[in-house]
Amino acid sequence: MTIHKEGYKSIGIAALIFGIINIASFIFLSAQYPIIAGIIFWSSLLLFLFIVSFFRIPYRNMISGEQQVICPADGKVVVIEEITDEEYFKDRRIQVSIFMSPANVHVNRNPVSGEVVYSKYHKGKYLVAWHPKSSTENERHSVVIENEKGSVLVKQIAGALAKRIVNYLSAGQAVEQGAEMGFIKFGSRVDVLLPPGTKVEVSLNQKVKGGVTVLARF
Repeated sequence: MTIHKEGYKSIGIAALIFGIINIASFIFLSAQYPIIAGIIFWSSLLLFLFIVSFFRIPYRNMISGEQQVICPADGKVVVIEEITDEEYFKDRRIQVSIFMSPANVHVNRNPVSGEVVYSKYHKGKYLVAWHPKSSTENERHSVVIENEKGSVLVKQIAGALAKRIVNYLSAGQAVEQGAEMGFIKFGSRVDVLLPPGTKVEVSLNQKVKGGVTVLARF
């Protein structure tokens, strides 16, 4: 397991705060109130370890395949439906949405290989990630990757806790399936819009892993 580069600053700040709180606790509380000092230490340590774990990148055997669309994120499938995409395609698409809790791995990966033909950031609200309107009203970053099998749109969507979306892709860039496309901090959602006729391989409420679980097949 490694730590994602997006976490270096957050972990550094958390470590500094952890140190200051516990030094102050040791100086002013430990002698007279050792139980309270112990509670402060263990509570702050658990919070620090949680922040570290949020930015973890576990080792995985990634899978790939031209006929396969791989899950771009860890989490739980909360939506499988046919919708009309108003942002890019302007037609009917199959939407599969993955909810990412704060406990999930939060690195996002390219679901297919191909060329990035669209990459756009949208300002927006911070509705809870499972809200139906979060796909169109929340802060989000949309990317369309195109190859000979079709075009796939991926939306990184901020949730009520997520306040920063990071995306590494730009239009005209060639990308590989499974490579990092971005990161979302502290809870969020990822929508994948698939071409009509694509066979979805996951089910509602299924837990999936980014870079490992087959989301769909062309």
